[in-house]
Amino acid sequence: MVRNTRPDRDNPHARTADAHHNHPRQSRFARFAYAVAHLAGKPGTFLIALIIVIAWALSGPAFGYSDTWQLVINTSTTIVTFLMVFLIQNTQNRDTMALQAKLAELIIVMRGAKNEMATAEDLSDEELEQLHQEYQQRAAHALNSLQWRRSGKDTASLA
Repeated sequence: MVRNTRPDRDNPHARTADAHHNHPRQSRFARFAYAVAHLAGKPGTFLIALIIVIAWALSGPAFGYSDTWQLVINTSTTIVTFLMVFLIQNTQNRDTMALQAKLAELIIVMRGAKNEMATAEDLSDEELEQLHQEYQQRAAHALNSLQWRRSGKDTASLA
């Protein structure tokens, strides 16, 4: 039996776990941002950064703790941090949009769900806060109903 492993728009099960960063429709920047963000989160990357900082600190006496010595680490870390913010934010934005799309699909196909919830991220801050309060009240009501049922009061009223 031959299995289709090529990513296929109409066959989501054919996609592999690595398809996220190898997908041909993604821009080069998106693939690059994903790869860098993925590497940045690895323990090995942290260890490399730690070794660089330790080497820099140990080189202090050789450079007399000069202003140039301090400027090297300050400038390096500022540049790396500045660039990483944009790369990681790009990856996070893409992941958030994908998650929103997946949730929207579940909401739309679920019987009894309010389809308007599929686009809740497009609401204003005030509308979103109002919606949040409404769901907090509904959750509290559901919890109270559940506690009332568990207390046995519902079975006593039927007898």
